[in-house]
Amino acid sequence: MGEYLDKGLHEECGVFGVYRQSDAAHLTYFGLHALQHRGQEGAGIAVADGKTVRCRKGKGLLSDVFGRNDLDGMTGKNAIGHVRYGTAGGGEVENVQPIVSRLANGGALAVAHNGQIANAAELRKELEDKGSIFWGSSDSEIILHLLQGTKGPLIEKIKQACNRLDGAFAFLILTEKNLYAVRDKNGLRPLSLAKQGDGWCVSSESCAFDIVGAHLVRDVRPGEIVKISAAGLESCFYTEETSCNLCAMEYIYFSRPDSVLEGQNVHGVRRECGRLLAQEDLDNFFKADIVVGVPDSSLSAAAGYSEAIGLPNEMGLIKNRYVGRTFIQPTQAQRDLGVRLKLSANVPVVRGKRVVLVDDSIVRGTTSKRIVALLRQAGATEVHLRIAAPAIKYPCFYGVDMSTRAELASASLEPDVLAKVLGADSLRFLSVDDLKQACGCQGLCTACFDGSYVTPLYSNKV
Repeated sequence: MGEYLDKGLHEECGVFGVYRQSDAAHLTYFGLHALQHRGQEGAGIAVADGKTVRCRKGKGLLSDVFGRNDLDGMTGKNAIGHVRYGTAGGGEVENVQPIVSRLANGGALAVAHNGQIANAAELRKELEDKGSIFWGSSDSEIILHLLQGTKGPLIEKIKQACNRLDGAFAFLILTEKNLYAVRDKNGLRPLSLAKQGDGWCVSSESCAFDIVGAHLVRDVRPGEIVKISAAGLESCFYTEETSCNLCAMEYIYFSRPDSVLEGQNVHGVRRECGRLLAQEDLDNFFKADIVVGVPDSSLSAAAGYSEAIGLPNEMGLIKNRYVGRTFIQPTQAQRDLGVRLKLSANVPVVRGKRVVLVDDSIVRGTTSKRIVALLRQAGATEVHLRIAAPAIKYPCFYGVDMSTRAELASASLEPDVLAKVLGADSLRFLSVDDLKQACGCQGLCTACFDGSYVTPLYSNKV
């Protein structure tokens, strides 16, 4: 999306796990590779061989953490892994997951978590007052302390812990012999199950199953605890008060287009968003020459918009695939150069054209402004910005690195005013109703668009 060029929207992380696979560590590495888009700040893998749990993790990309021979010594048939983009907690190695805990009975368990605990501060203080020691600042560590602070079988510990948590979470627990997959009662974060031979895989996104040859079975249901052991797959729920409110941004931006969420192909949803976005322009006899999508997550929406309105879908912006992370540029000229390093205008395509620029979101608006300017400098006579999602007006407390409301461009500016600020000839957003129609699901979290949060709030940022 447009805002990926600056600090815009980022997802908390991705989790992947395998059970009863002879090459568990390597398969988990490949699964995490398919989820690398969900987090690039840290990565880790924990492996269990029936007797112990071993973990290797570090800061950076998977390729930074794991060398050619690092996985060979991680023997065991069960494993979980994690790629991190941290919104809660800093970037210290202590916050990289999985987090491993040694239990009083001599056993061990590892936890990998996707999402954000809304009441983390309150729980952390409560646990510290009772003597718990935290090694990092990630709220994922709270899950471990809650598990350690309750009695009974592990499945009961998980139930009790989950009933203390508010917010979004999908997490995996690995013991010496078993694997557990848990999803929050509101279904805010995605989690899927797949079959692989006589074993199982669990992943934040189904796209990771394809790379390891597993076959998608179903989503883990909201409020469900799935235990995978020698006895097979067992399921229970930690509460009866469940609902499906998958984060809308999973469809709009975070997930890969080849993933399936709640039965819906992500590419298909984005394409339908673009088609619905074009409808109002059709009704108003809007005139333009070409449609240009912002690489990469807006390309599906641009295709849908193009088909519906009957305009050519052109490659007017080129993304440089080989630009890694760039330093923070201190001057405006250097920041503009940073944009050009990652995106270039295809001058012969856009010169002299009235361009419909399709993107998937506007956060602060700084990058959208630069892309509009990029097209104008390339000779576009008009630039009409179309966002294949509703306007983001409220911060997120469920694991998306969202600004405070004061920093969100659409929170204080109407589309016609914002268009002028961005240098666009016009600006339109998709409606919330059209987004829900495109997603084709009964429940969807749209809090960042309409302020309808699905859990109690523990912050005064709104």
